[in-house]
Amino acid sequence: MYLSTEIPQISLRPLEKRDLPDLIRHADNPHIAGNLRDRFPSPYTEKDALAYLDMQPKVGLPQNLAITYSDQLIGVMGYIPQEDVYRISAEFGYWVSEDYWGKGIATAAIKVFVPWLFAHSDLVRMYANVFAFNVQSRRVLEKAGFTFEGLSRDAVIKRGVIYDEYRFAILKSDFHAD
Repeated sequence: MYLSTEIPQISLRPLEKRDLPDLIRHADNPHIAGNLRDRFPSPYTEKDALAYLDMQPKVGLPQNLAITYSDQLIGVMGYIPQEDVYRISAEFGYWVSEDYWGKGIATAAIKVFVPWLFAHSDLVRMYANVFAFNVQSRRVLEKAGFTFEGLSRDAVIKRGVIYDEYRFAILKSDFHAD
């Protein structure tokens, strides 16, 4: 399964063992980890990459896809299905190698990932939480069609500093409205 984007060299595909060197190289960056939850390791080692690749579902929909440039991993995009009364929602997240920031890659990838996921799942809502200082990620989500839903004040602590957190979401009905 490959998802092509509007940028010819950029596509999404399931993660594979061959992605190990690229995953380590691009994920082992404190600027990447600084924008993600603390469970994202920093430094990002071969052991971390192997554990991550091994935890990918072997059947059903992939939950994480490689963002690729000419079929080489440069980032990851995925979702976490929610449970119980929230089972129609999924938390969405992504990261792109710092080498590729500012090129529209994340926006292009989101624009193909969202409709694909809605078409292949029972989800009706996807949301993303963004640390207040990550203005670029907030802008990416807006350009990809996500709507700002609210601000949680003093909601997260990262590297010993307390920050606000922004929430963005997109609904299946919003996506299909046009």
